[in-house]
Amino acid sequence: MRFNSVGAMALSAAAAFAKEMPKDEVRGAELYDSGAMMSRIMAAKKAHWEAETAAGLMDSSGWPKLGYAKCVNGFAEAIPGDPAHKFKCKNMDLYSFISHADLGAPTGEGSSAWGWTDPESGREFVANGAYEGTALLEITKEGKLVQLGFLTSYAPTGFYSIWHEIRSYKHYMLIGSELPGHGVQIFDMRKLLTVDPASPVTFDGKTALTGHFGDLPQGSSHNVVINEELGYGIAVGARPRSATPRGGMVFFDLTDPSNPKTLGVDPQDAYVHDAQCLVYHGPDTQYEGKDICYGYNEDTLTIYDVTFKNASKVISRTSYEGASYTHQGWVLDKNWQQYLLLDDEVDEEDLVGPAADGYPATYIWDISSLAAPKQTGIYKATNKGIDHNQYVIDGLSYQSNYGAGIRVYDVSSIPSDPTGNGVCEIAFFDIYPEDDDAEGGGIVQYSGTWASYAYFKSGYIFVNTIERGAFVVKMTKREACKPKTCSADNCLRAFRAESVPGRLKESQEFCGTFTKTFVADVSVLPSYVPSACQGNVISRASSACRCLPTPTP
Repeated sequence: MRFNSVGAMALSAAAAFAKEMPKDEVRGAELYDSGAMMSRIMAAKKAHWEAETAAGLMDSSGWPKLGYAKCVNGFAEAIPGDPAHKFKCKNMDLYSFISHADLGAPTGEGSSAWGWTDPESGREFVANGAYEGTALLEITKEGKLVQLGFLTSYAPTGFYSIWHEIRSYKHYMLIGSELPGHGVQIFDMRKLLTVDPASPVTFDGKTALTGHFGDLPQGSSHNVVINEELGYGIAVGARPRSATPRGGMVFFDLTDPSNPKTLGVDPQDAYVHDAQCLVYHGPDTQYEGKDICYGYNEDTLTIYDVTFKNASKVISRTSYEGASYTHQGWVLDKNWQQYLLLDDEVDEEDLVGPAADGYPATYIWDISSLAAPKQTGIYKATNKGIDHNQYVIDGLSYQSNYGAGIRVYDVSSIPSDPTGNGVCEIAFFDIYPEDDDAEGGGIVQYSGTWASYAYFKSGYIFVNTIERGAFVVKMTKREACKPKTCSADNCLRAFRAESVPGRLKESQEFCGTFTKTFVADVSVLPSYVPSACQGNVISRASSACRCLPTPTP
């Protein structure tokens, strides 16, 4: 569907596309509830990674250790003159790098990562997922990565070994995996306090644990979620979907980490890919103080009241225009839960909705009513690629975007402008130079960084990559978003072309709806826009709309 002089019908359709929408039950049953979409995604990822392995790209043994490299004129040259070690950057310096091979994982295939700070000494530690298990590291006060040990896998390695997800509870790391029989390892990070870096320790994946949670149908999970305030964990995405809890939430008690016990399950919306669970504080006063989970459930944002673990309730299930695979998200402020950010992992690959141009889109939601969340806007990446995990800290969203590396967005404007027009990218470090010369600055593929951790008080940010290994970077400054300016590029010229009779009026009519109602679908743009506003089409069209003269009555 494209906008034309008929106008009203197309704009009406655009407004319909612009809103959050109910779950498509037929499509949901066929693609998501059945597990077909998840199987497709996992198969595509494995095929890509196996091709990288065959090409030698997963062999990290050839990557040398790297030290400090300052970001100068948009690049950090860790090894001057070597394009493989010339990293695109903005307001972010490189401090350290160690390969997976040097960390005890010769197969590579890095995945999740999480950090822990010892409250007494202030020392900062990281658990870093890889094919063989979990590497254990320290980041020194100078920003140098130091290997301290390696925790082996609980189950034999195999097809699903790359999928590790890691979260912390107090001084413990909880490590889940898609590996059958793996369960959730519970490892005490205080064991690292006395390790001599000159003699890294291999910790047995079974006997070195404080505890283990295995009450799952096949002993596998896709993710681990922690509510530290209330002392429990959740395993989500357990296989098979035919068994209770259908891939939904399995709650377990962590008050005694040596003996985690099942508290209840929630199969109501079936498969949960990821979630964030918090004691609720926000505008929906009927839920004040209750235990609320925001679930990212493949094709919906699903919000639960899990105050009673054996009798949890679904408050709402909401889908959105462009939904391909609702992957992960985070609330803007856990102390006032009014907005959240959501990423869709496959919309760029499927070229749908606001990501139809291949530039990642992050979806903004107003959750003032937990029963009726509203999608209010988006913001777009500056380069092509796939967005993955994001975490919001003090008004900044730290997002791991596969080949684009770690990207930092200032999202502090969202409460005053929930359309996303005030959001900007203030820093990044691109850890995957291999695709930098591609059109749009990147490639839509599953290479690069899986996860990052930015909660350290030192400001050091840990970045785990699939192929190479572990990076430490640090922002040099928090740059304020610059006011939007108008430049007479081809996109704006097309919107106000005087050589085309009626063009300016047509553009003004379109923009009047486009800027007031969130319209993200590339297909509803005027026919002259995609060719004139090539690249990040939605973002460029939005900028052009802001620069048009106000129509006269």
